[in-house]
Amino acid sequence: MSEANGVQVAEVVAQQLETLLEAGNYDGAKLLLGPVQEVDAAEAIGSLPRTLQALAFRLLPKDEAIAVYEYLDAAVQQTLLERLRSGEVLELVEEMSPDDRVRLFDELPAKVVRRLLAELSPAERRVTAQLLGYEAETAGRLMTTEFVDLKEFHSAAQALEIVRRRARDTETVYSLYVTDGSRHLSGILSLRDLVVADPEARIGDVMTREVVSVGTDTDQEEVARAIQRYDFLAIPVVDREQRLVGIVTVDDVIDVIEQEATRDLYAAGAVQAGDEDDYFQSSLFTVARRRVVWLLVLLVANSGTAAVIASKDAVLQQVVVLAAFIPLLIGTGGNVGAQSSTVVIRGLSTQRLQAIGAGRAVAREALAGLLLGLLLAAAVVPWAWLVGGNVTVAISAGFSLVVISTLAATAGSVLPLLFARLGLDPALMSAPFITTVVDVAGVFIYLQTASWLLQRAPTG
Repeated sequence: MSEANGVQVAEVVAQQLETLLEAGNYDGAKLLLGPVQEVDAAEAIGSLPRTLQALAFRLLPKDEAIAVYEYLDAAVQQTLLERLRSGEVLELVEEMSPDDRVRLFDELPAKVVRRLLAELSPAERRVTAQLLGYEAETAGRLMTTEFVDLKEFHSAAQALEIVRRRARDTETVYSLYVTDGSRHLSGILSLRDLVVADPEARIGDVMTREVVSVGTDTDQEEVARAIQRYDFLAIPVVDREQRLVGIVTVDDVIDVIEQEATRDLYAAGAVQAGDEDDYFQSSLFTVARRRVVWLLVLLVANSGTAAVIASKDAVLQQVVVLAAFIPLLIGTGGNVGAQSSTVVIRGLSTQRLQAIGAGRAVAREALAGLLLGLLLAAAVVPWAWLVGGNVTVAISAGFSLVVISTLAATAGSVLPLLFARLGLDPALMSAPFITTVVDVAGVFIYLQTASWLLQRAPTG
């Protein structure tokens, strides 16, 4: 079933579910939810009015309810916690996967988290506290501690029995990890390798010893790249002593990729992303607060352009038509700079830029800007001559366009690299600075060129 069909199913289920619940037909609602996929059931329940969400959720069987709850949006999860009885809440939180429980706790008030932690069983409390102790957006915070670990001395038959016994309580059984007596990660094998192995063969003889792993402090983007690079379903997480402490699964990485892509997209538009990245459910005040910061920065930056224009008022008074081409030049420069910054930021994100080196990337973009400027100037000069009726203005516009395009492409490639080196977000920081450089420098170059040409133009 495609994603579009899944969305349609969730919408239809939500409509029918609301009708049944309002009519008091709880048996019908329970039958309706029975065959529905957990993710679709979560979306359907999440789209119900708040007064009906808890009622619909209570109709789910216990095991299915826990799975559905993990798919719900954070806001809906919090609403259900408020509306369910304390015993139901505790049972729900107790049975959640550790990584999903930690993500829920990240969204809850500290007072509620302390109360829920205190009521968890000792084992679940210890695991949850361990994950909460890691830095946000790292492998340690993202991982789950539910995995199957084997020993080298196990036979394939013994290992299969262990997998059968622990399968229901683990995140995935497709990747199996081998540890020694001190829990150091020593090998890995897939479920397929285990199934086809001789039942009497030792795990140490069939496993792969070259294991790709990440540390607990590895940034979540690096974890996502590793899983993407090696096409893993899960990747092991080790502590500083190389002891296996958890795994990060591909479904969690997909969420990370979506979250990071959202942040980069907001940053490219000079919009400050919130922690929850749920822009359309934020209040108007929050929306304005996220967007006003960089708008103020750009406002101040554009005052520099106004100052340059004011300083060249004598030239503009002499040839008024010069002013007509200012928006064209700075607009083109901004577009060229945005193109260069976009490809460089994307190259940084995918780590493909490192393959050619920063210097070569900047030189490549600068030459591309020069070539684009020449092509655009070839089109603009005749048009400017025709519209303005002044060859000096046309030549000034064409020359400035070449210089501005080259400058914009260079700035668009250099600034993201500079901000990345300084540990700042290149996507968020580059846009206003590129705009500043291109606008101020572009107007100055244009008017200075026109002034120089006018002084040397023949009179009479």
